[in-house]
Amino acid sequence: MPRTMPGTSDTGGHPYPRRVSDDGHPALQVRGLVKAFGPKVAVGGVDLTVPAGSFYGLVGPNGAGKTTTLSMATGLLRPDHGQVLVHGRDLWAEPLAVKATLGVLPDGVRLFDRLTGRQLITYAGLLQGLDRSVVAQRVEDLLGALGLVEDAATLVVDYSAGMTKKAALACALVHAPRLVVLDEPFESVDPVSAANIRQILAGYVASGGTVVVSSHVMDLVERMCDHVAVIAAGRVLAAGTVEEVRAGQSLEDRFVALVGGRATGEELAWLRTSSD
Repeated sequence: MPRTMPGTSDTGGHPYPRRVSDDGHPALQVRGLVKAFGPKVAVGGVDLTVPAGSFYGLVGPNGAGKTTTLSMATGLLRPDHGQVLVHGRDLWAEPLAVKATLGVLPDGVRLFDRLTGRQLITYAGLLQGLDRSVVAQRVEDLLGALGLVEDAATLVVDYSAGMTKKAALACALVHAPRLVVLDEPFESVDPVSAANIRQILAGYVASGGTVVVSSHVMDLVERMCDHVAVIAAGRVLAAGTVEEVRAGQSLEDRFVALVGGRATGEELAWLRTSSD
């Protein structure tokens, strides 16, 4: 189990307690994951190792298999083949125990949107077995940190896409998980809120937590993450520290070189303005 760092409490005050991992295992190991939907192979043998205490980015083009990989890595989708280890424990052998250590923001998240924001986050905390007084304090902390205080009594169904994303993130963090897996957490989120979220996640990693995040924004991943994997057509093309994967280029240029497909724009010559 994680160890609470000296001078902090496991039972409230902060949205997540300060923790360090002392089990010696990577936070997440994905071994040979395969998933097919009919004749289409969405993930064709993915291997990833996410070091404990890292901020790990997963990047790839649309349809690359990122969401399917993360869904299998967090127990939302059963793989056809392969193994997922979370801090050394087999996810599919101990699903309830391992999932309790995860905080997950899935793609296309569906929430209990007839609850208010405060009720939704409270419900998520109580489902994790936290004491009600602890949940109440953490909910208020998260509402404040994510800029949802003024809308805490509003039904989630009336939230904007960005507000819904922030409420879902709060639900993923309220139980202070050891590993947080976020699929496109900044999509539809305004720049100020995105900056706040990055600060929250950076503080979480600094306290010993581990974050895995998928994103299409190369500059954001390059600035935010210390490790990255490039995935395309259901396979990992490169993985390691950001510096290793960049190989002396910008992450965007390296990504394009690995994935290919950059268009020249010559086929749209008719779109250019002309003085004729």
